[in-house]
Amino acid sequence: MVDTTRKCSFCGASIEPGTGKMYVKKDGTILFFDTNKCYKNMIELKRVARTTLWTEKAHQEKATKLKAMEKSEAAAEKTE
Repeated sequence: MVDTTRKCSFCGASIEPGTGKMYVKKDGTILFFDTNKCYKNMIELKRVARTTLWTEKAHQEKATKLKAMEKSEAAAEKTE
């Protein structure tokens, strides 16, 4: 059996084979969604995953911002 786990295009969660929803845009882009919640947020409500707090992409964005703040604070302490 082939292991074809996919990731949700909105939240980044893994999708088991035989579950989820596949959405094909007019330009041929294929989007995969694990829940109807993700589908509605991205397609119907046109939300961005970076700004939706419960998504994996938002967590990654927050982590990079925290690292950048820590580096800038450490640099400021060294100059003082």
